[in-house]
Formats: sequence, structure tokens, C-alpha cells
Amino acid sequence: MESTLGICNEECLATVKGQELRSGQKEPRLLSLIERNGEFILGVLATPDAVVSRPVAQLSIPVNHRFEIIREAEEALLIDFSDDSCITIRIKGEKSPELMLELQDDERTQTFLTQVKSAQEQVAIKPSKPKAMEPLTPAAFRGPVPVPPQRATKTVTSLVGGDNQAKTFNTPVSNINNTAANHNATEYGFGESLKNTVKVEEKKNQQNRIVASREPPPVPTLPPRKASFPPSNPLPPAPVPKDSAAPFQARGSSVIPNTKPDSFRSEFDYMDRPASWCDSPATNSMRPGMYSSEAGQRENLIKHRLGKKEKEYVDIQPFSFFIGTWNVNGQSPDSSLEPWLCCDPDPPDIYAVGFQELDLSTEAFFYMDSSKEQVWIEAVERNLHRKADYKRIRVIRLVGMMLVVFVKKKHKKHIKELAAEHVGTGIMGKMGNKGGVAVRFVFHNTSFCIVNCHLAAHVEDFERRNQDYRDICARMTFHLLDYPPLSIVKHDVVIWLGDLNYRLFLYDAAEVKYLIAENALKKLQEFDQLNIQRQTKRAFTDFMEGEINFIPTYKYDTKTDRWDSSGKCRIPAWCDRILWRGSNVQQLKYRSHMEMKTSDHKPVSSLFRIGVKVVDEQRQKRVFEDIVRAMDRMENDFLPSVSLSRIDFTFKDVKFRQLQKERFLIKNDGQVPCHFAFIPKPNDPSYCKSWLRAEPSDGFLEPSETLEIYLEVYVSKDSVTLLNSGQDSIYDILVLHLDRGKDYFITISGNYLSSCFGTSLETLCRIKKPVREVTNLIDLGEDNGTEKEKSMVHFLLVDGGSSEDIPLKIPKEVWILVNHLFTKSCDQEDLFQTPGLQEELQSIIDCLDTSIPQSLPGCNHSVAEALLIFLEALPEPVVCYELYQRCLDSSHDSRLCKQLISQLPRAHRNVFRYLMSFLKELLKHSNNNNLTANLIATLFASLLIRPPPNMASRQSGQDRQKAINFILGFLMSGDED
Repeated sequence: MESTLGICNEECLATVKGQELRSGQKEPRLLSLIERNGEFILGVLATPDAVVSRPVAQLSIPVNHRFEIIREAEEALLIDFSDDSCITIRIKGEKSPELMLELQDDERTQTFLTQVKSAQEQVAIKPSKPKAMEPLTPAAFRGPVPVPPQRATKTVTSLVGGDNQAKTFNTPVSNINNTAANHNATEYGFGESLKNTVKVEEKKNQQNRIVASREPPPVPTLPPRKASFPPSNPLPPAPVPKDSAAPFQARGSSVIPNTKPDSFRSEFDYMDRPASWCDSPATNSMRPGMYSSEAGQRENLIKHRLGKKEKEYVDIQPFSFFIGTWNVNGQSPDSSLEPWLCCDPDPPDIYAVGFQELDLSTEAFFYMDSSKEQVWIEAVERNLHRKADYKRIRVIRLVGMMLVVFVKKKHKKHIKELAAEHVGTGIMGKMGNKGGVAVRFVFHNTSFCIVNCHLAAHVEDFERRNQDYRDICARMTFHLLDYPPLSIVKHDVVIWLGDLNYRLFLYDAAEVKYLIAENALKKLQEFDQLNIQRQTKRAFTDFMEGEINFIPTYKYDTKTDRWDSSGKCRIPAWCDRILWRGSNVQQLKYRSHMEMKTSDHKPVSSLFRIGVKVVDEQRQKRVFEDIVRAMDRMENDFLPSVSLSRIDFTFKDVKFRQLQKERFLIKNDGQVPCHFAFIPKPNDPSYCKSWLRAEPSDGFLEPSETLEIYLEVYVSKDSVTLLNSGQDSIYDILVLHLDRGKDYFITISGNYLSSCFGTSLETLCRIKKPVREVTNLIDLGEDNGTEKEKSMVHFLLVDGGSSEDIPLKIPKEVWILVNHLFTKSCDQEDLFQTPGLQEELQSIIDCLDTSIPQSLPGCNHSVAEALLIFLEALPEPVVCYELYQRCLDSSHDSRLCKQLISQLPRAHRNVFRYLMSFLKELLKHSNNNNLTANLIATLFASLLIRPPPNMASRQSGQDRQKAINFILGFLMSGDED
């Protein structure tokens, strides 16, 4: 049986998702208990949320007598389980770093722990096999893996351990969380039997203080800078001084000599470590558990210096790469793919094949499985070059975008640090119909990143395509266990392929077709949008593209070679492209494949010859020995030192979703290489507040080397509410730590301009003037709006009473946004499916914060996205957190749904009904706006019916479907009374 980890003759017994705690940050992980030939292994997988076929465990921990799972005692965690039902565990194992993970305290976790316990009991019973005798090797003393310092009061309780912990398991594992288990669903405040001891408003305030961990919205990319870590390479053994090994070890070196010839391994490069467990260099903040010691810091510096001297021990050897891209328009393969994939006489070393619009069904559109994925994968595998044997190393899919990578079997052992990621750039990043998928890996000693994308459509929307490109670059990060997040540009070679959708700045289809018939392709390319965007440095600035000698690949009548003959008569364009950046890259061929007629696009391929860095181990060993000897001499005489060009920064007029950046220079003015990192202050989970970021946050500096560090302030939906309410301010102190040196303190200050985005519905209903004019959102004060502004909101007042003391029926901001869409956008094509422009979104936000406008700036798509952003930023969703579970439970009964809405607070009830009336009106124009009830329900359910922050990570697909059904019931029902 094959397991999900892609390893034959094994079975996956149980899995559970969690988050690894490192350097104050949380990274997603998937734990899998695997049985392989009677032995048990705990597999740890990074990026478990990516749609990846046959993922590979990036860390395999044997479940044996040295294996332990240790749970942090509840009283030491200072966590109120009624608010955050999680447990924190440490995993210790043979030949692996110590891991700290946070798991949900639920039935799945209990089942997983029970399975682990059962596996350990079986291991304890089974007699251990005697190991073959090995020659003794002089080695430095290696104590237990260092653990970051904990609170003095913290204690631990063993869950699963070796023989010396066997007595701990006199009771079933299901009882190990008795304290947490006693907190049932009613204690969250959502059950009907809840005792009403706390007022609704007080409970909402308590829940609003719980901040869910979410990805920040995209920010523009920074200019490319030198990476803060060297290329991947394992360390050779340290040289041993001629006198004896003992003095060398006494100096704290973490690397030891290896008696095996031609084997160069560091202390952490274990013999049994799988190839996918990264061999890359890491900084002190990357591996806090492994490298918190001074010896670990020294090893990091050695790796850094070794990477700097890479040219002295690598040879450039050529390898061939076949890159293919095809928008298949939702079709299934109906003919052989050999004319596309097998068109060269010699087999390539690596295949990377990308698809777009793989599946146009509604199910695929909403991130669900696609039956066509496997069909196209099998079609590709059947048509790879017959002169070589290939192994598929990774597949990743996001809706209709899929990327599959194959390597020759003989090269697979040289592939390491494999990871895959995806970014949706549809509206609010929630829709994955546009965006990108990527696979990164290291081949020998060269890092590769291959990106497959599908950018925004329509001739006039080239700015949206530019924005999609910037969003993918900013948000596409790869999470490896040994690394901080890696961006696209931090790779030696990047290959970018896909349906980039750039068209021609020519609007007469007949003229374009005439030029094509005359083979005036160079003349046409003068009007190519991608070429113009690259020349003006608005997108793909650092990328190269080969000469295009083939006719446009879009748009054809399906199954033919005829240009589009539909009523829209699309103008031909080179939508499908392949670009690259990096050194030692030579494009041999760039072509289209006209014989392929399945789709309205023609496939494109490129054959590259790429020079790959291959390590000469003997030369690397000599360079390594020279570095160690030099560091031994210097460390005894010098301490690291740096100088900073600035330490005080002021950010003026900080606004919601508006990025501000400042920079400073850090220079190594000492005599030795140094490593720096921003570190958390005592009792802080992260080195900075959520609205602040330093880039890079750590790195190495050679003597006299200078590096530019950017400080970025960006107020997202996760930080806006606390800033609006005055519970937080633009003020923070960063601690820049120097290994073996001192700490430097950097002060961040500024002023924040409040926004209606991130302010509660109740508060907004009490504000009859622009929110920016309210000095304190808690104490609203007098209404001093102009007569024009008062007349604008007069009809929104609740019936009865005077305008001075009664609230508005709905927030004026909601009415302004919806009224604009209702009057101007009902027939807008692809409404709520096409993202707005960031510049226009910022203008709309400023307009709503500073005035009561009669009209809004920007296009209809920008206004539509502004409405969605407003709903997403609400501290309490339209359907209140306390009614979330009841909402799901009543989704099958329209009568119960209406009853639940009637129990919402007045402002929430009015906004819900107002939005449903508007959305039902949009559906009457579905022939023009391409909206469906299911699409609207899926999008708005994620905004109007959000799980409480402490339950967000446990929301299942079934829960999401119930929320969708709840909204669907209102959309499909008759008019509300």
C-alpha cells in the first residue's frame, strides 16, 4: 500500500495538523504516523495546506526507545482553555531536532496521540536488533539538544516516552487532557444552554481581543537584494589540529572529523537523514532549537563564509530543461501530447509542465478537488520522452492552475529542499481562478524556482496583470524547516511560465490578422503589452524572454486552427509565455505547437541549457578547512561589532492598507564576520508588532560589508481594530541582536489615522460624520457634520426620535458602497470576480474615512472589492460570533435561519437584510454580470459568517458548506418582509 507520503510499502496510520513554534512565529505542519515494514516513523511535513500530490515528509523521526512527546503543563502555559483550546507539545527523537508544536485539543489529536502510544508500546515489546560493529571515531561531546529558555514556573508532563517514561501511561491517552476536555462547546458562549451571566456586548469585546493568525494582505515587493544566506551545501568535516582533537573540541566547534572517505558531514547532517530534510545553511533564528548554542552560531558563520567562496569549489555543468505551458480551456486530453512534450531528439534532464484552466467547473473554482487533475497528469506521464526514465517529484494545483515537475531517475538523488506553494490573486485573494503555483528545489548546488501563473484577463486590464505579478512576487513564500520564508527572487534561477494574458495595444482584429498573414511579427510585437510593461519597468523587469518567431497562441476556435469566430471575435495575442532570470541560462528553442487543437490556446514550450553548480568535494573540503583555521585565529582576538545609520524612525499619518517604508544601513565595522537578528523582547511572541516588519530580519555580514534593511509599516485587517480603538498605537522598540556581541535598540513611532474599516457596525451607526473627524471612537461627541452631510444620512436614521440621539439604521459607509454598486454595477461583467486596483482601493478608503461622498472614485470592480474588504475587517462579523454554531445548525431549515437573523443586534440584522436584498437584485442580472447564487453565497459566507478566532483553525469543509447553504437559503427565497 502506498501512503500519502509517496513512499512505497508503507501505511499512514494517522495524521494531524498543527503549528510549529519557532522564534515567536508559527509555521503550519502536518504530522503523520507511518508504519514501514513493521517500524514506525513520525513524519513532519511543511506547507500542509498546499494542494500537493504525494507530498514528501521533510523530517522523519523514528518511533523507538529514544522517542518522546512531552506536553507542556497546563498551569505553565497561562492559557484559558475556554478561549483557546490548544495543547503545546515537544517532540524529541533520534537524529532530529527538538520540535515545539501546538495542536488543537480535539478528538482528532487525541486519536493521533493514542496511535502514537500504541506504536510505542509495540516498539517496546519488540526486541531490538543488534547493530553491526562500527569502528570507534573520536567525537566531540554532544549533550542534549539545547532548548530555548522557558519560564521559571513551567513544568512538563511526559505523554509518550521511552522506557523511563513507561509509568506515565497507566491511563489511556484520551484522558491526558482532562482539564481541557471539561471545557465543552457551551463554554465558548455559542450553545443555547449558556447561562447569560455576561452581557452580549461584553462577550463581543472579549472575543474581539482574540486575534486570529492570518496572512497579511500583499505588500509591494522590495527591490532585489543580496540574500541573507548562502546557497545550499553540506559542510565538510572540520580539520583536526595536528596535536590532538581535544583542544579543537574544547574551543566549542560543533563539527567533528569523519573517518569515512569522501563523506563531508556536519554534526547535524545525519547519515539516515532523508534527502528531503534540508541540508541548507540556516541562521540562528531559523533553527532556535538546534543552534541556540554558541557552537551552532559558529557553524552558521562557517556555512556563510563557505557559501561566499562557492566559486572555488564548484564546477558549472550543463543540464537540459523542458518547460511547457498550455491553457487547456477546461478540456480533457483528446490526443497524444507527444508533439508538444516529445518534440526534441534528446530527452531533457528535467520537465516542468504548467496548465491553466485545467477545470472550469464550479467545484474546482472554489478550491475543491478536480477530476481532471489526474487525467492530465497521466496524459503527461504517457508522453514524456521515451529515451529516458523519469520520476515525478511534485505536483501542485490551485483551481485550474497546475504545475508538475519530472526529473530523470538518475538525477533524483541530487534534488533536495523540495517545496511547493500557491497564491490566489482573484478578488481579495479568496478566488483562485487567477494567481500562481510554484515549485522550488535545489539541484546539485543551484536553487530553482518554477512559477506557473494565470493573470487577469481582458485587453484593457494590463494594470491588473501587473498587479497580479507583483502580488505573486510579494506573497509567494516557501516554508522549509531549515529556512526562514524564501521568496521567488531568492533563487539562483527562476523560470516563469503560464497564460500571462498580456494582449496587443491594437484594437482592430482584421489589422492584426493581416499583419500575421504577412508574417510581420516583429511589427506586431511593438504593440505587445508584456514587452511594453518590461521596457517601462512596470512588471517582469528582471526577466528575460527569447525571440518570438511563432504566431500568436490565442484565440482559436476549439479543435481548429481558425482564429476566434465568436461574437466577441477576440484579437489574436501572445498570451502564453515563458520567461527566466538567472545566470548560466541559455534558451535553445522557443516555440508553439500548432498541431495541438484541444483548446482555444496553443501550447508553448522552451528548451533550456542551464549551467548547474556541481560541488567538487575535495576542493570544498580544502576551502572549508581554510575557513575554520582562519576563524579559530580571529575569534580569539576580536568580537563582532556593527554600526547603524539610524536608530529612530517616525512614520507619519499611517493609514489602513497603505504601506510605508523606511530604511537604514547596518555595517560590519568589526574584524570578524557576524550574524545579526531581530529578537523578541521578554514575554513577547514576536520581535515586532503585527503592523511592523523588518526585511531582512536576520543575516550575515562580512567585515566592512554593508546591508540595507527596510522597516515596513502596514496596517492590515488584523491590526486595524486595536489601532482604531486606541488600544494600540504606532510605537514599538526593536531589539537587533548580534551573536557574541551586544544588542542594539531601534525606536519606531508615528501617528495613526483612524478608519471606518475595522470599526464595529454599532459604532459606525452612531457616527453621522466622517470617521476621521471623530477624535475618539469610544466617545463620539457632538454631531458637527455639514448640512449636506446631514441630509445624506438623514434617511438612514431609525424611525422616531431626534437625529441627535438615535443611531443610523445601517452604517453610512455600507449604504454608500452598496448604493454605488446597485446603481452602476448590476450589469458589470465578472462583478465580484475581478479584483480592484490597489491605487483605487486606497482612494475609496480615504474617501469614506474623510467625507460622505455622493459618488466614489475608481471602477466598479474596485468598489466591489472595497465592500468585501470592509466586511472582512469588521471586528465582529455580520452574523455575530456567538451565533456562529447556531447558524450552522439551522442552515437546513429556512424558518430557523430567519429566526436566527431576527435575533441579531439591530445594526447586524439591518446590514444582513440590506445585503441580501442587494445580492438578490444582482442575480436578476446574471446574464450580464456572470454571477451565480453559489458563487455569491460562497464568497459572502466567508465574510458574513466567520468562525470565532479560537475556532478558525478547526473549521471543516462541512462547516463551510453549511455557511454557504445558510446564505443560499436567503438568496433563493422570496422577498423578505
